[in-house]
Amino acid sequence: MKYFVRVGDSELELSLEGDEVRVDGASMNVRLADVEGTPVRLLTVGDEVHRIVVRPAGTRGRYAIWVDGFRHEVEALDERARAIRELAGATAGPSGPAPLVAPMPGMIVRVNVQVGDRVQPGQGLVVMEAMKMENELRAQATATVKSVLAQPGSAVEKGALLIELE
Repeated sequence: MKYFVRVGDSELELSLEGDEVRVDGASMNVRLADVEGTPVRLLTVGDEVHRIVVRPAGTRGRYAIWVDGFRHEVEALDERARAIRELAGATAGPSGPAPLVAPMPGMIVRVNVQVGDRVQPGQGLVVMEAMKMENELRAQATATVKSVLAQPGSAVEKGALLIELE
Protein backbone atom coordinates (compact mmCIF):
# COMPACT_ATOMS: atom_id res chain seq x y z
CA MET A 1 0.00 0.00 0.00
CA LYS A 2 1.23 3.50 -0.83
CA TYR A 3 1.14 6.43 1.62
CA PHE A 4 2.04 10.10 1.35
CA VAL A 5 3.52 11.43 4.59
CA ARG A 6 4.10 15.10 5.38
CA VAL A 7 6.43 16.12 8.23
CA GLY A 8 6.82 19.88 8.43
CA ASP A 9 7.53 21.12 4.90
CA SER A 10 8.77 17.73 3.65
CA GLU A 11 6.61 15.16 1.89
CA LEU A 12 7.66 11.52 1.54
CA GLU A 13 6.16 8.72 -0.51
CA LEU A 14 6.08 5.38 1.35
CA SER A 15 5.17 1.93 0.05
CA LEU A 16 4.50 -0.88 2.53
CA GLU A 17 4.83 -4.52 1.67
CA GLY A 18 5.18 -6.85 4.69
CA ASP A 19 8.28 -5.82 6.68
CA GLU A 20 9.70 -3.91 3.71
CA VAL A 21 9.18 -0.16 3.43
CA ARG A 22 10.23 1.89 0.42
CA VAL A 23 10.76 5.59 1.17
CA ASP A 24 11.16 7.68 -1.98
CA GLY A 25 12.59 4.62 -3.74
CA ALA A 26 14.99 3.47 -0.98
CA SER A 27 14.12 0.09 0.57
CA MET A 28 14.52 -0.85 4.26
CA ASN A 29 13.29 -3.53 6.65
CA VAL A 30 11.01 -2.23 9.41
CA ARG A 31 9.31 -3.86 12.40
CA LEU A 32 6.83 -2.33 14.85
CA ALA A 33 6.19 -3.93 18.26
CA ASP A 34 3.86 -2.85 21.07
CA VAL A 35 5.21 -2.48 24.61
CA GLU A 36 2.48 -4.25 26.56
CA GLY A 37 0.45 -2.09 28.94
CA THR A 38 1.81 1.21 27.55
CA PRO A 39 1.15 3.48 24.58
CA VAL A 40 4.80 3.01 23.58
CA ARG A 41 5.83 1.07 20.48
CA LEU A 42 9.30 -0.01 19.44
CA LEU A 43 10.14 0.77 15.83
CA THR A 44 13.08 -1.13 14.38
CA VAL A 45 14.50 0.31 11.16
CA GLY A 46 17.40 -1.82 9.99
CA ASP A 47 19.69 -2.00 13.07
CA GLU A 48 18.23 1.07 14.81
CA VAL A 49 15.51 0.86 17.48
CA HIS A 50 13.33 3.87 18.29
CA ARG A 51 10.72 4.37 21.00
CA ILE A 52 7.57 5.97 19.57
CA VAL A 53 4.13 7.06 20.76
CA VAL A 54 1.44 7.91 18.19
CA ARG A 55 -1.73 9.89 18.93
CA PRO A 56 -4.42 11.13 16.51
CA ALA A 57 -4.24 14.93 16.17
CA GLY A 58 -7.52 16.38 14.99
CA THR A 59 -8.52 15.67 11.41
CA ARG A 60 -8.25 12.34 9.65
CA GLY A 61 -4.68 11.43 8.74
CA ARG A 62 -3.04 13.86 11.20
CA TYR A 63 -0.97 12.52 14.08
CA ALA A 64 1.28 13.71 16.87
CA ILE A 65 4.22 11.33 16.99
CA TRP A 66 6.89 11.25 19.67
CA VAL A 67 10.10 9.63 18.41
CA ASP A 68 12.70 9.10 21.12
CA GLY A 69 11.05 11.92 23.12
CA PHE A 70 10.79 14.47 20.27
CA ARG A 71 7.29 15.48 19.10
CA HIS A 72 6.46 15.72 15.41
CA GLU A 73 3.22 16.74 13.68
CA VAL A 74 2.62 14.30 10.82
CA GLU A 75 0.00 13.86 8.13
CA ALA A 76 -0.23 10.41 6.52
CA LEU A 77 -2.72 9.70 3.73
CA ASP A 78 -3.14 6.64 1.54
CA GLU A 79 -3.52 7.13 -2.22
CA ARG A 80 -7.33 7.12 -2.11
CA ALA A 81 -7.65 9.61 0.78
CA ARG A 82 -5.11 11.93 -0.85
CA ALA A 83 -6.94 11.85 -4.19
CA ILE A 84 -10.27 12.59 -2.50
CA ARG A 85 -8.75 15.49 -0.56
CA GLU A 86 -7.19 16.95 -3.71
CA LEU A 87 -10.45 16.65 -5.64
CA ALA A 88 -12.34 18.31 -2.79
CA GLY A 89 -9.84 21.17 -2.66
CA ALA A 90 -9.13 20.47 1.00
CA THR A 91 -5.34 20.68 0.66
CA ALA A 92 -5.20 24.32 1.73
CA GLY A 93 -4.59 24.34 5.48
CA PRO A 94 -5.12 27.23 7.84
CA SER A 95 -2.83 30.21 7.35
CA GLY A 96 -0.22 31.04 9.95
CA PRO A 97 1.39 28.84 12.58
CA ALA A 98 -0.82 26.48 14.55
CA PRO A 99 -1.35 27.22 18.23
CA LEU A 100 0.40 24.96 20.76
CA VAL A 101 -2.14 22.67 22.42
CA ALA A 102 -1.69 19.99 25.07
CA PRO A 103 -1.29 16.63 23.29
CA MET A 104 -2.45 14.78 26.43
CA PRO A 105 -3.60 15.57 29.97
CA GLY A 106 -0.77 16.59 32.28
CA MET A 107 0.87 19.20 34.50
CA ILE A 108 2.72 22.25 33.19
CA VAL A 109 6.27 22.18 34.56
CA ARG A 110 7.88 25.11 32.75
CA VAL A 111 7.06 27.77 30.15
CA ASN A 112 10.14 28.78 28.15
CA VAL A 113 8.73 31.76 26.21
CA GLN A 114 6.98 35.09 26.79
CA VAL A 115 4.59 37.19 24.74
CA GLY A 116 6.47 38.82 21.85
CA ASP A 117 9.25 36.21 21.70
CA ARG A 118 10.25 35.03 18.21
CA VAL A 119 10.47 31.22 18.03
CA GLN A 120 12.12 28.90 15.53
CA PRO A 121 11.08 25.38 14.42
CA GLY A 122 12.14 22.84 17.05
CA GLN A 123 12.50 25.41 19.83
CA GLY A 124 11.12 24.21 23.18
CA LEU A 125 8.08 26.25 24.27
CA VAL A 126 6.51 24.37 27.17
CA VAL A 127 7.55 21.42 29.33
CA MET A 128 4.69 19.32 30.65
CA GLU A 129 4.64 16.20 32.77
CA ALA A 130 2.39 13.38 31.61
CA MET A 131 2.52 9.65 32.27
CA LYS A 132 5.39 10.27 34.75
CA MET A 133 7.54 11.71 31.95
CA GLU A 134 8.53 15.27 31.13
CA ASN A 135 7.65 16.17 27.53
CA GLU A 136 9.03 19.27 25.84
CA LEU A 137 6.51 20.73 23.40
CA ARG A 138 8.28 22.46 20.53
CA ALA A 139 7.48 25.05 17.89
CA GLN A 140 6.63 23.59 14.48
CA ALA A 141 7.33 26.78 12.50
CA THR A 142 8.88 30.22 12.81
CA ALA A 143 6.41 32.42 14.68
CA THR A 144 5.91 35.14 17.27
CA VAL A 145 4.30 34.33 20.63
CA LYS A 146 0.90 36.09 20.70
CA SER A 147 -0.24 34.90 24.14
CA VAL A 148 0.85 32.46 26.84
CA LEU A 149 -2.03 30.66 28.54
CA ALA A 150 -0.02 27.89 30.24
CA GLN A 151 1.06 28.49 33.83
CA PRO A 152 3.68 26.37 35.65
CA GLY A 153 2.03 24.09 38.21
CA SER A 154 -1.35 24.06 36.49
CA ALA A 155 -3.07 20.88 35.30
CA VAL A 156 -4.28 20.84 31.69
CA GLU A 157 -6.56 18.57 29.71
CA LYS A 158 -5.81 17.15 26.28
CA GLY A 159 -6.43 19.81 23.64
CA ALA A 160 -6.05 22.75 26.06
CA LEU A 161 -4.65 25.86 24.35
CA LEU A 162 -1.21 26.54 25.85
CA ILE A 163 0.37 29.17 23.55
CA GLU A 164 -1.04 31.22 20.67
CA LEU A 165 1.37 31.99 17.85
CA GLU A 166 1.23 34.43 14.93
